[in-house]
Amino acid sequence: MPRLLAAAPRRRLGIGLAFVLALTACTTMTDHPPAVPAADDPLLWLEEVQGERAMAWVRAQNERSQAELTARPEYAPTRAQLLEVLNARDRIPFVVRRGRWLYNLWQDDTHKRGLWRRTTLEEYQRPEPRWDTVLDLDALGEREGENWVWGGAACLGPDYRRCLISLSRGGADAKVVREFDAETREFIPGGFELPEAKSDIDWIDADTVYVGTDFGPGSLTDSGYPRVIKRWQRGTPLQAAVTVFEGETRDVAVGVSVDRTPGFERTLFSRATDFYNQRFFLLEGEQLKPLDIPSDALPSFLRDTLLLSLRSDLSVNGSTFPSGSLLYTDAAAYLRGERSLRPLFTPTATRSLAGYTFTRDHVLLNVMDNVASRLELWHPAGGGFQGRPVDAPFPGTLGVSPLHDALIEDDPLADSYLLSYTDFLTPDSLYLGTTRDDARTVLKSRTALFDAEGLRAEQRFATSKDGTRVPYFVVWPRGAQADGRNPTLLYGYGGFEIALKPWYSGGFGRAWYARGGVLVVANIRGGGEFGPAWHQAAAKQNKQRSYDDFIAVAEDLLATGVTSPEHLGAMGGSNGGLLVGAAFTQRPDLFNAIVCQVPLLDMQRYHTLLAGASWMAEYGNPDDPAEWAFISRYSPFQQLRADTRYPKVLFTTSTRDDRVHPGHARRMAARMQALGHPVLYYENIEGGHGGAADNAQRAHLQALEFSYLWQQLGH
Repeated sequence: MPRLLAAAPRRRLGIGLAFVLALTACTTMTDHPPAVPAADDPLLWLEEVQGERAMAWVRAQNERSQAELTARPEYAPTRAQLLEVLNARDRIPFVVRRGRWLYNLWQDDTHKRGLWRRTTLEEYQRPEPRWDTVLDLDALGEREGENWVWGGAACLGPDYRRCLISLSRGGADAKVVREFDAETREFIPGGFELPEAKSDIDWIDADTVYVGTDFGPGSLTDSGYPRVIKRWQRGTPLQAAVTVFEGETRDVAVGVSVDRTPGFERTLFSRATDFYNQRFFLLEGEQLKPLDIPSDALPSFLRDTLLLSLRSDLSVNGSTFPSGSLLYTDAAAYLRGERSLRPLFTPTATRSLAGYTFTRDHVLLNVMDNVASRLELWHPAGGGFQGRPVDAPFPGTLGVSPLHDALIEDDPLADSYLLSYTDFLTPDSLYLGTTRDDARTVLKSRTALFDAEGLRAEQRFATSKDGTRVPYFVVWPRGAQADGRNPTLLYGYGGFEIALKPWYSGGFGRAWYARGGVLVVANIRGGGEFGPAWHQAAAKQNKQRSYDDFIAVAEDLLATGVTSPEHLGAMGGSNGGLLVGAAFTQRPDLFNAIVCQVPLLDMQRYHTLLAGASWMAEYGNPDDPAEWAFISRYSPFQQLRADTRYPKVLFTTSTRDDRVHPGHARRMAARMQALGHPVLYYENIEGGHGGAADNAQRAHLQALEFSYLWQQLGH
């Protein structure tokens, strides 16, 4: 299952007749402020993440919940099946190109934390490529006495020998950065190194980097991200780094991106004033020049072309471009003040831009058409761009990644790209394609992880409270009928403009479909399925629309006989945890199971905890009485009542989650228990915001969740 998580800052810098009464039941949401003001909450001690009393509570809850769920007959076989899926040797090793090498991080039963390894494209095309291990994270962690989790690498081209490797303890967002030599396979003594923090670092040249990190008091924003960018010279202490860019404390973060394309070198700084608005500055010599674009537009450069992705309508020279458009113009002319913008992509009511990327001479557009992917290919011609659709698998989910390296002269892969495809019932495949034609080579294809014969997936639409049509997918197990008796799991997210697209899951196939479970995926407002407007329709004062949409899908499942309240459960993580928290507090009559993962739940305090301040553009500011008036009406923690019967909820979180504070789940579970409601609670001591740090932990956590679901929803 995908674990869609409350996002880190946006830093794209170029970079579920008998149930009719239930359908008309009024919500239990109140019109009043919270009954428990935060300052008087006797459970605040649970926010002490590593506090002795708090951790004793966590361990006691874990012991009780695990004892109940691991005793279920489903647990042991489910865990074994999930671990087999997670460690399957035929998983596609997705890669990133760095020069002549394709790099991959591989985790399995032997390498739980992973091998950072590489191979060539020629070798990668073989059924069993030979891999060259660059760094063994398990061995490193054992040697250093640390629980290292891979956090990524920034390597300096064109040789990509020197890399800035990020490692986190237990999967936290905060990471240690250490310089590494990919040829000697050793960390460089005296090289660039940063202590644990939420940092932003990028190469300028072999001896210089830009760095934003925790430099001390005043160097972080209220959200806990870098406020200052400095230029740091090799061989000098971090304290000697020179400040080159600053944001404000109330900003979300600052960032920097260095484009080293020969002849089109650019350095772009940014200030994220909130989650969806940024101010960009181009470095010209030693001067910073503001990039005059709408604050909610995202820029990128293809050599001499500037592209702008719009999140609101833009009127220029008598033309109005709708939100969700992708525009292009001559970069130099635009920087001189000219405003000759043209559309490369224009959205419709059902088509939106999921993303785009570049080969050397082409722009590849990944377009969502009623929540199914299509690909388009565009290239400069006659002073503009010409495009065509690409013949690619449909309907399902496409992913595209270019192989072009701008730092390699006469790059033989300049026009090549990797294309992936999957849907609910089709295993992932990876193709090698080129912009010359639509012929593709199958590089990798997964063996089916479950028997899909007799299973079917379909798209349906529910009508929300305000009349909006809300799409959702239904994946039916073999032999299922609309008799109202199907164990059904409704999954949703609905935030941060993140779309839920079809995905293939061996875990669901074995632990859910094979046992007769129905999966439903709701494409509710707040997500990005139909572009920025779909998201903006359910943000801040309109956030309740996400919950109305989710409830409408649940009601439609009952009305059409897919399931019944006795057999309907809901699942969501992070913002999706808030979603299912709001759903079960507002409409407890609809559900018999809730899996609430790494959730936000106390919306009166979310902005004071960890990265919470960065999400006020999504939810609003609870310190503002006008905004707390609408937030308080759905905030799950404040909406809890002793006299309401709720489904038995399973809360899951991670001690090492430094994005969404585990105090949300802890205090919600503790308060429900204090009010006399049955709950289960499991907190992984590691795992970060993803909830688990390795495959064994993931299999255990997911087996607990599936065992709970069958306990609550099974016949």
